[in-house]
Amino acid sequence: MSDSPKDSLRQAALFYHEYPKPGKLEIRATKPLANGRDLSRAYSPGVAEACLEIKDDASNASRYTARGNLVAVVSNGTAVLGLGNIGALASKPVMEGKAVLFKKFANIDCFDIEVNETDPHKLADIVCSLEPTFGAINLEDIKAPDCFIVEKLCRERMNIPVFHDDQHGTAIVVGAAAKNALHVAGKNFEDIKIVSTGGGAAGIACLNMLLKLGVKRENVWLCDIHGLVYEGRTEDMNPQKAAYAQKSDLRTLDQVIDGADMFLGLSGPRVLTPDMVAKMAKRPIIFALANPTPEILPEDARAVAPDAIIATGRSDYPNQVNNVLCFPFIFRGALDVGATEINDDMQLACIDGIAALARATTSAEAAAAYQGERLSFGADYLIPKPFDPRLSGVVSTAVAKAAMASGVATRPLEDLDAYKARLNQSVFKSAMLMRPVFEAARTASRRIVFAEGEDERVLRTAQAVLEETTEQPILIGRPEVMEARCERAGLSLRPFVDFQVVNPENDPRYRDYWGTYHQIMARRGVTPDLAKAIMRTNTTAIGAIMVYRGEADSLICGTFGEYRWHLNYVTQVLADDSLQPHGALSLMILEDGPLFIADTQVTIDPTPAEIAKTVIGAARHVRRFGLEPKVALCAQSQFGNLNSDTGLRQREALKILDSQPRDFTYEGEMNVDAALDPELRERVFPMSRMKGPANVLVFANADAASGVRNILKVKGDGLEVGPILMGMGNRAHIVSPSITTRGLLNMAAIAGTPVAHYG
Repeated sequence: MSDSPKDSLRQAALFYHEYPKPGKLEIRATKPLANGRDLSRAYSPGVAEACLEIKDDASNASRYTARGNLVAVVSNGTAVLGLGNIGALASKPVMEGKAVLFKKFANIDCFDIEVNETDPHKLADIVCSLEPTFGAINLEDIKAPDCFIVEKLCRERMNIPVFHDDQHGTAIVVGAAAKNALHVAGKNFEDIKIVSTGGGAAGIACLNMLLKLGVKRENVWLCDIHGLVYEGRTEDMNPQKAAYAQKSDLRTLDQVIDGADMFLGLSGPRVLTPDMVAKMAKRPIIFALANPTPEILPEDARAVAPDAIIATGRSDYPNQVNNVLCFPFIFRGALDVGATEINDDMQLACIDGIAALARATTSAEAAAAYQGERLSFGADYLIPKPFDPRLSGVVSTAVAKAAMASGVATRPLEDLDAYKARLNQSVFKSAMLMRPVFEAARTASRRIVFAEGEDERVLRTAQAVLEETTEQPILIGRPEVMEARCERAGLSLRPFVDFQVVNPENDPRYRDYWGTYHQIMARRGVTPDLAKAIMRTNTTAIGAIMVYRGEADSLICGTFGEYRWHLNYVTQVLADDSLQPHGALSLMILEDGPLFIADTQVTIDPTPAEIAKTVIGAARHVRRFGLEPKVALCAQSQFGNLNSDTGLRQREALKILDSQPRDFTYEGEMNVDAALDPELRERVFPMSRMKGPANVLVFANADAASGVRNILKVKGDGLEVGPILMGMGNRAHIVSPSITTRGLLNMAAIAGTPVAHYG
């Protein structure tokens, strides 16, 4: 058995498709079906009510069924990418894969439908008969010219969007890449000469789209396996090719490539030679999109044209033209407004959205998914990466807006900004919960100092803070290092221009800083020399001194190092009689809602009084997120059944809380399952003052709290916001080394909320 990389990849791919269960899709119920009452609503007799509502008004199908979010991926397997005419059954893994991409990138449900029918008219009949089931149709891998016939018939006869992705999806992504390539090259659509190879569905659709973007038809030279498509040619012609026939005596690609500004290849391997590239115009644009071997390898093209702007269909080169940048989001926007078709306006809006996103600052999430790649707009970054989470909000919203403006939306949206926010929420799990915090933060322009200013996550956060809030970031670090890392990461912000900088190696405030630190710590064993050394090397201490001196409003630190090490310096400088750290609160955003955990970091074995402070602080912070706190004091003991240490301390904490009126619900001591399962709690303790599941779990030691937090992060797919340092008046927060840029931005919003908003 061969151990070649190709064989290894083949075995890995087959294993992926077979285990743990065959295929890439399954169907799951979205409603409970646990008892007879559920059954009577899901099926007979309750289901009849939904049927009658739809009978009276067909638009109700989107209210009472999954149709409004359901797309059919339909193929007859006659032109499967890279494989050719392999038949309907063999195409199923590809169609399943397409369905998975719909779900992953746009949360659209899909059925893949493989049809044994090669007659385009009969295939169109079959597809049209499916209209009652689906909200839209995605045609896939149907050979040309049959695909043109099928799509035309279906669009004419169906009242839902029909989209042949091989044609229009490719055309949209090519259009976006071309728009940005011309921007980089300093050229215009109306002036360029284009030479294209490949007269199939994708090639023709791309040329049609380029005409809509401003290219002149007389400047397009189409070649196929037989050479130039010219007036009078009869061999292997169809109306789609004939539309691009040139009146010319030239016959070969080598002859027509002279002076071309752009080469568009959707044909076969090594069709374009280096000698041909040498004949092209200066700063040539080369889209060699054949897979797996492009019309010319980028390194061969650059050998003769170093300034060439190149895109391929492959992921191992920059500028991969990938339909996944388009189809999930154009369908998302179309479905959400009940569009009857996907028209030219919607496709052009999709192009504009994709192109604009590439010109914007690269998202931190995309950078994390493509580590090691330079994701800064330019010749090697013309279009966004597929895992850029902003695609959904930007592109789908642009498509929905265009559908409404062009009159094809049957369910227009009242608030596009709110729609975009909902889309972002589906990508950024914290978006909706953080909205009240961001709104509160916008009421004041607070100065946030970041201790680890050289960290790329912090630099990206500073960029996001400037774009999304009114806060003023201050970064501690060496400015030349920050400059270089901003440049490498493709960030537009620069030290001293867009944000304040504290340079530990050379800052005019150094004398004041070490003097202040020495004054605070002189009677705690810190000499002037030690104070000087700390103010040169300890960025957490420097940030704390800035907050102490009133030069910043809040400190964020902890992107590396141990929590309590940072806490030591925060406490040294900022704690006083009124401010003392009494707990770290982590918000875990889970599939079924938010859950707060405390104390995860500050006090290892808190006293009952410290536990009570944590409960009160947690309740106050939960309200910042627009939620009503329901706090469970958790222990191994449950309502007095064990006299364990944690149980005894939780009971004493409960007495302290009961000693004064409280404006929030709390209960304990109890096990975690009783806290989260109200039916179980009712059985073991019917007189509980808490109704429903708890949304805050407070533990009697940090090990338990931290363990639950980490289990929820790793096994529960929970997203953490925090930890929020309680008791310090919002003057400092210490994050975890695993925090993401989005997490840092969330913490900046928390730190940016004035203390008056704490309640």
